[in-house]
Amino acid sequence: MPNLNDLTALCLPTGSRLAADETDCRLSLSLEGQPLPALRLSRGRELNVQLEERFSRPEGQALWTACYWLFARDPDCQRLTWQLQEVPDEAVSSGLLIPTPVSGQYHCERTVFWQLPPPWLGHSLTGSYPQQMLITDGKRHPRRPVKPRGEVYQRFDARLGARVSLRTLDIEQDLARFNRWQNSPRVASFWQEEGSLDQHRQYLSKLVADPHTLTLIGCFDDQPFAYFEVYWAKEDRIAPFYEAGDYDRGIHMLVGEENHRGPHKVASWLSALVHYLFLDDPRTRRVVAEPRADNAKMIGYMQEQRFHCEKEFDFPHKRAALMVLGRERFFDRCRLA
Repeated sequence: MPNLNDLTALCLPTGSRLAADETDCRLSLSLEGQPLPALRLSRGRELNVQLEERFSRPEGQALWTACYWLFARDPDCQRLTWQLQEVPDEAVSSGLLIPTPVSGQYHCERTVFWQLPPPWLGHSLTGSYPQQMLITDGKRHPRRPVKPRGEVYQRFDARLGARVSLRTLDIEQDLARFNRWQNSPRVASFWQEEGSLDQHRQYLSKLVADPHTLTLIGCFDDQPFAYFEVYWAKEDRIAPFYEAGDYDRGIHMLVGEENHRGPHKVASWLSALVHYLFLDDPRTRRVVAEPRADNAKMIGYMQEQRFHCEKEFDFPHKRAALMVLGRERFFDRCRLA
């Protein structure tokens, strides 16, 4: 696993390569071999950043790239304090930089930086979809937008040195691997969905037609390794067991490939999955899950990613643990890199 202290290069989610020459007091960055303005650094309780020259490329891109490097380089860094002679209009309007009472001084907060959708989020209309309340099967909930297709999220994980991404499931493309994963004894012991290709085609077709559920495939460097079901909690079977918000999302998780198991991999894909759900709709306040109460390993992994166990409760088919992660807690304490 790469040591972030030894970073000299970092891939952007778009595939571009960001390289750096960094000392305690100076940082020089280049993007795809083209130099970005050099920065002077002053390290104290906060990291203070000053430009040594004017921007030679779009201001917003250069500022974002520098903030990305500095936050990825130090996952414990919570705030950057920028000193700029000219007002960075684009960065201020997007929320990347926040003006302070001191003239020419701006803050970039880690908790805000990771909430900015580009470049992590694929094309999404969810966050701007208008609210109209409906009643389905006796449950009152907002009308849900049309489901996305293709890649919906991407991030380069500096700790793993790999690109983690999420794409929507394609039945023709993914049926055979889904069938293989579900018939694995390890997976079957928790999911209990063993079956034939025809049975699994019917299972997936039902979910594809269900407006409250989105089926996703998780990939490392474009190689599928996991299956996720994402659902709107208000319309789900979990809703009677807690006070579900209109935009709460829930997750079911399955890692199918043995070589992608382990705590360091879980930390990467679970943070990516939660990050995607909070970016997809800024109205989402909580992400929930209901693993089997005796699945101590998964519950432990989730707690390491800031989920907490609110309670245990009984579904007809299992004793479940209600795991909850709030939006504010995720972004305030996230260690994305």
